[in-house]
Amino acid sequence: MSDDSGLWLLAAGPAGATALYWALYRYYRNTDKSHAFEHETTIDAKPVTGADRKVDTITGTQERRIRGDNVRAYRTRVQRDRDSPPPV
Repeated sequence: MSDDSGLWLLAAGPAGATALYWALYRYYRNTDKSHAFEHETTIDAKPVTGADRKVDTITGTQERRIRGDNVRAYRTRVQRDRDSPPPV
């Protein structure tokens, strides 16, 4: 009888691990509650509009950098949106 009573304990380990894995998977994935965007959403496609305008042509240049670039001036390239609140 003592051999049979310990058998359930051996089976409880893998069964418990499987149940824990499944519960965590369901909790974090929410596969039954997720929104299938591709199937449930309609998108009205509109024709592409716009125009191309040629600005300038430089041929045969030997310069390694573009005049007036702002690669190293981060603060002048990226500016905070005036409507957004300050970061916390």
